[in-house]
Amino acid sequence: MFAVSRQAIGNRILDALPQAEFGRILEHVTNVHLEKDQVVYAAGDRVRYAYFPIQGLLSLISTTETGSTLELAMFGNEAMVGLGVINKDGIIPYDVTVRFATDALKIKVEVLQEQFNKGGRLQELMLGYISMLIAQISQSSICHRFHTIEEALSRWLLAVQDRVKSDTLNLTQETISNALGVPRTGVTTAAGSLQREGLIRYSRGKISILDRPGLEAHSCECYRAIRDEVQWFPQSSAITLMQHHKP
Repeated sequence: MFAVSRQAIGNRILDALPQAEFGRILEHVTNVHLEKDQVVYAAGDRVRYAYFPIQGLLSLISTTETGSTLELAMFGNEAMVGLGVINKDGIIPYDVTVRFATDALKIKVEVLQEQFNKGGRLQELMLGYISMLIAQISQSSICHRFHTIEEALSRWLLAVQDRVKSDTLNLTQETISNALGVPRTGVTTAAGSLQREGLIRYSRGKISILDRPGLEAHSCECYRAIRDEVQWFPQSSAITLMQHHKP
């Protein structure tokens, strides 16, 4: 069984629910751990479970027929994984990959669909999150088309740091290349330029952010636009999961 107290659990959608709505969700969730590089969903999968991340970072990835990839959006504890739940066909159109490991609350889509259809705060927050996700995808598309790799890399590193809350980011060159949709040589050149300016320290598999204000100044306006969309979500809450769900 679960015990409930008036504290936050860490996921901003669930934390913003009134006690009654959260209680109905709480009856059906289980705690899971999502490992780094785990593919939660592949494009074309039918969504069977939804996940509410507590921390960490996940990415929505689009892959072409030739194998090229591009990150459409990223999210952390402001999100719900498995938005196909509110599509009629329940099919997810992109890959969902874990960049930084996280605990999450997992729920069957049928249960979440039932609660969503009741309206209330849950429906409002999920629709608001979809709007925020669309805005992020649109702004990222603009960034990829019109801004330099250095600007895009700055924007991307800032967004990652916002979610993982660390100055040191364990990121391979391949991960960054796949996210930004640019060759590894482009990542090397852009990261080297940021390092020479004293904004980051770049080594194999690790990036340390040394001067965040400088990195923000170096970033394009896309970072601020996306950040402002994410920040509108409620920050406080009333409910926490006090013990794990028993099988």
